[in-house]
Amino acid sequence: MGALTLFLIAGEPSGDRLGAALMAGLRTLSPGIRFQGIGGPLMQAEGLDSLFPMEELSVMGLVEVLPKYFALKRRIAQAADAALASGAAAMVTIDSPDFCLRVAALVKAARPGMATVHYVAPSVWAWRPGRAARMARVIDHVLALLPFEPPYMTAAGMSCDFVGHPVVAEPLASAAERAQMAGPGPLVLALPGSRRGEVARLAPVLGQALGQIKAVHPDLRVALPTVRGVADLVRELSSQWPVRPEIIEDAGTKRAAFAAADVAIAASGTVSLELAANGCPMVIAYDMNRVTLWLMRRAALIDTVTLVNLVSETRVVPEFIGPECRAERIAPAVLALLQSRGGAQTEAMRLTMDRLGRGGPPPGLRAACSVLDFLTAKGVI
Repeated sequence: MGALTLFLIAGEPSGDRLGAALMAGLRTLSPGIRFQGIGGPLMQAEGLDSLFPMEELSVMGLVEVLPKYFALKRRIAQAADAALASGAAAMVTIDSPDFCLRVAALVKAARPGMATVHYVAPSVWAWRPGRAARMARVIDHVLALLPFEPPYMTAAGMSCDFVGHPVVAEPLASAAERAQMAGPGPLVLALPGSRRGEVARLAPVLGQALGQIKAVHPDLRVALPTVRGVADLVRELSSQWPVRPEIIEDAGTKRAAFAAADVAIAASGTVSLELAANGCPMVIAYDMNRVTLWLMRRAALIDTVTLVNLVSETRVVPEFIGPECRAERIAPAVLALLQSRGGAQTEAMRLTMDRLGRGGPPPGLRAACSVLDFLTAKGVI
């Protein structure tokens, strides 16, 4: 295979991780490949010279986006112009659909024949199913993280491969790392989220729930993994808890905590898959603005927000969302899991990880195979 150039775009840290693994897989299969585009430090370490700092695109929420609207619009145009000028065989956009699909629309309008791939299927199985049809206007091929997603994409007119979820390739704690967290009492992971709004809403509720758990288990220990952007807020709010948590920021200790914990109270999101990878039973708790919650429930197509429940086709992970996100509901569920040592969740977590690709080729390599097979079938390479 001759030299191949791809134009890649990632807009946030999770996309940077996916992009870096994809690039490594592509280089394994096509050693002469070249990359252009936008990415973060992990993609840059794989050889990408980012057009501009990826961090400019890591903006969430309407209120946060509005002040940066015109700057983002300029970056969309700049990215599209660069993709068109790159001579790339294809453009691969990674997650961040609000930015990436706007770039794809400009590229397709200017050059309809340019191949486009999007990594991470939209969750049309959960809400807003019309997104797949709109995406199909500008995307040719999709790389899906969840095994049940390809039929939704192909029904909308795109080709799609399930390439495995990156959680199956993440390193687990060694025995030595796990031993760091050994102690006399039960260990509970408190995971109030990675955004300041999430932490502000959930931390007081988690503190109350932990107080009720401590009344039953006086030797309770709490670990609180967090990230740099919210670490200060986590320290401030958790200082008022009846159990002082061990606040964890480094990756090695976080791995150890996930592996050693007896149960977790976690905000909704992909963290449920990280917990499943470590066999850690969980309770999901999440609160939000009441209007937002009402709108989401009206639009929802599913009866659970937890990926372990969805992938395993069970409903064994308890959820306390919105008005149900109260300490007096959460604490008994945690106590039940401590007593049963995970109960039915143990099998659901194992099944989830197997269905997400555990034991198979790394997702980055599977994604690279999918991209190259698609480009070959399309006659691009």
